[in-house]
Amino acid sequence: MRILLVEDESELAHWLARSLARHGGFVVDWADDGELAERRLAVEEFDAIVLDLGLPKMDGHTFLTRLRARDDRTPVLVLTARDSLAERINTLHEGADDFVRKPFVIEELEARLIALIRRSRGREHPRLTLGALSLDTAAQRFTVNGQSLALSPREFAVLKVLIQKSGEPISKQLILDRISSDDKEINLEAVEVLIHRLRKKLGNTGTQIETLRGMGYCLERAGAD
Repeated sequence: MRILLVEDESELAHWLARSLARHGGFVVDWADDGELAERRLAVEEFDAIVLDLGLPKMDGHTFLTRLRARDDRTPVLVLTARDSLAERINTLHEGADDFVRKPFVIEELEARLIALIRRSRGREHPRLTLGALSLDTAAQRFTVNGQSLALSPREFAVLKVLIQKSGEPISKQLILDRISSDDKEINLEAVEVLIHRLRKKLGNTGTQIETLRGMGYCLERAGAD
């Protein structure tokens, strides 16, 4: 899952990015002001936004209001040191989905992010299924008919992106953006190799990875038209 962290305190931002990657397997992109975050959202797709309200150039309230005004429904979790009832009500009216009060523990932030993303997709349970293949997002593992599917960390990351968007074409660049953070060995050619390996491992799952010329890849049921 790919997160946009909008936070101007660099020390906190680096700690959050490392912690979310380690605890929840998130890929975290960082913007240190509201204007930069807005530009990134215009051309990139994220599963959720973690937003600090006290930002330079464009504060969090303005950013949030403009985000919702253009009908961007990306879930937003607000980090705040100001926990008054009036503050929470105003920010909810502006379009926030949830709050975490500073200081916080990373486990709470991770749990709230997973819940937000799950709700935004209209799912009650953190499980994605296609054919015999299933991803338990809480346990961070794939199973086939209840049996664990052996995957390398990189294979897991690619397949996770594909099942989250099953039935939709996904470009190699989008896959790369969602699985790569500090791993400099991952590039577009490496994505092709990982797709090749995954195709072999998905042989008995009732699913297949189709190549769509000029568009990328699509995970779908085997034999689908």
